[in-house]
Amino acid sequence: MSMHNRLRLNAVTVLLTVCFTAWAQEGPQLGVVAKPDEVAAWDLIIAPDGVGLPPGAGDARRGAEVYAVQCLACHGPEGSGQLNAALVGGHGTLATDAPVRTIGSYWPYATTVFDYIRRAMPFTQPLSMSDDDVYAVTAYLLYLNDIIGERDMMNAATLPAVEMPNRDGFVIAHPAP
Repeated sequence: MSMHNRLRLNAVTVLLTVCFTAWAQEGPQLGVVAKPDEVAAWDLIIAPDGVGLPPGAGDARRGAEVYAVQCLACHGPEGSGQLNAALVGGHGTLATDAPVRTIGSYWPYATTVFDYIRRAMPFTQPLSMSDDDVYAVTAYLLYLNDIIGERDMMNAATLPAVEMPNRDGFVIAHPAP
């Protein structure tokens, strides 16, 4: 390596060291304490017993309208599956060689359906649906799976009371001693 290249390498090393040291002393502006309203915006956990469910309501009739706009393209007509997995059917298949895991056959709690839809759907714009629309889509999917009636209103009081077909199918893998 020529003397000129060594001087150039040393100059770059010194410059990077100075820049890194200045950045390290100032910091990357991480670790800023979150404000209560910022925390509340992400505090969306819904427990199986319904703790954390927001106000709002919806039924399967309204849910069919919302589903047609927000869900149909990925999940197909009436949750039959298309680009993504089916949301309806699969009843009685979990113990077979070809289990079909859907909302109606696999999910243990209706509140989990609401929680998932609210957080993750539609895939292209998660957290964009109103709570009323999430209740309605949840009701529609429960209705399509023959779990509730078409006119049954889902809200923070009724949703946790829904008995899912696989509610008792989940066991704690590591019970407390």
